[in-house]
This record gives sequence, structure tokens and C-alpha cells, in this order.
Amino acid sequence: MRHVQLFGLASPREIRPGDDLVRWASELAVAEGVRPGPGDVLVFAQKVVSKSEGRIVRLAGIEPSAEALDLARLTGKDARVVELILSESTAVVRATPYVLIVRHRTGVVLANAGIDRSNVLQEGEGESVLLWPLDPDASAMRLHRQACEHFGAHVPVVVNDSLGRAWRRGTVGTVIGAAGLACLHDLRGCEDRHGFRLQTTEVGAADEIAAAASMVMGQASEGIAVVLVRGAAVTGQGCAADLIRPQREDLFP
Repeated sequence: MRHVQLFGLASPREIRPGDDLVRWASELAVAEGVRPGPGDVLVFAQKVVSKSEGRIVRLAGIEPSAEALDLARLTGKDARVVELILSESTAVVRATPYVLIVRHRTGVVLANAGIDRSNVLQEGEGESVLLWPLDPDASAMRLHRQACEHFGAHVPVVVNDSLGRAWRRGTVGTVIGAAGLACLHDLRGCEDRHGFRLQTTEVGAADEIAAAASMVMGQASEGIAVVLVRGAAVTGQGCAADLIRPQREDLFP
């Protein structure tokens, strides 16, 4: 029998720029009576990675461009937030009232370039928002190396965020940065139980891990920003960028 265990590691304290996330996760794990071992995956919520990297931006210092002002009028969004969205993106995919879908500079297509205000501590005057890490895969690699050294074992790292999906309602945990595991499992050429050779099957293994962890993390006030995943049978090496479909193959640009 195969099974996967998920350990949500809750913390009441706010992550600050420069915080050591691996040491923080280790302390939380010890408090829960678990310790990451070989093959266990640490899934960090994007927000704590971004906060530790100082990706909080005060809107008061943002001057909207003419394009941002036009899009703000169309979408009904704050023009300063729209300016930040444009600065984090390479293309606007769709813009309608209340909706702004862009291609993030990492290649991910999503709403608002991942910029968010929820669970962002508002300090001082004016409103602040949180951006994605500058390079989520590089952030994951840094955390993976630190975790391997700290725990003395191969501990893959996934950074996840809750993203919407075309054609379906509701957000789902999705990998935006990863290191220490293969994110995409290519099963083309493998045989099924009846000897049929698979023709097109590719599995987004890291997305499955990210989604499972998101179930435990929650979306509101749960305070669980890191999840230890045990039993996911991770293999190989890769990064979240492996999951981005090349634009030349995109049938729905």
C-alpha cells in the first residue's frame, strides 16, 4: 500500500525580510515531532518566500504610466497595482472589468502577476502589496541547498501559490519554484496495465505536490505556510520552468 503524509507546520509569527526559512521550518517541524528526511519535500507558500526576500512594495511610491491608467479604467483596479503588474509581466493576455490576466516574466499566465494584499502585514502609512520572488526557481534552489545542509539529507523544495485555471472556477495550489526533484514526469512510451503504449501522457508531479500541500495550508487565517510532504516518491532533478508550455505550442494564447 502506498500513502502520502502531509504535515502542516503552523507559525503565529510574521516572516520578515532576511529570515532564515529553513531554520524556521526546522523549528516548526521539531515542535510537531517530525524531522525532514531523505525524499521528504518542504513546500513553502510563496508569501513567506517573498516576505523573506523583501518583495513588499508600498503603493504610495508607485507612479502609474499611461498604459496602467488605461488598464485601470478598463478593469476597475488601482492604477498603482496595475503599474506593478505591468512591471512584473511580459504581456497582457486578457483585460476586462475586474480581470487582468498577464504573462508573468517567469512564463506563468495568471491574474495580476501574482501580486496580492492578503496576509500582508500593513505597517506604517499607506497600503502595501506583495510581489512574487524575483526568480522563484532560484529561491527554491537556495532553500533546497540550505535544507540539504541543515538536515543532512536530500530534501527537495517546492514553492507554491494558489492560481486560477482556464475553464474552471476556484484556485489550486501550483508550483512556481522547485529544486531537488523532477517537476514533469514524461510517461510517453510507457505501457499501461493492458500493454497499451502511452502516447501523450506527461504528469505535472510538482503541481500535484503543490496542490496537496495547499489543502493543508488553507487560504485565509490558518497560519500554515510550510508543509512537509512525506511519501511522494520524488525522483530526478528539475525546476518549475519545466512545466511552462512553450508559446509556440500554446493553442489558447
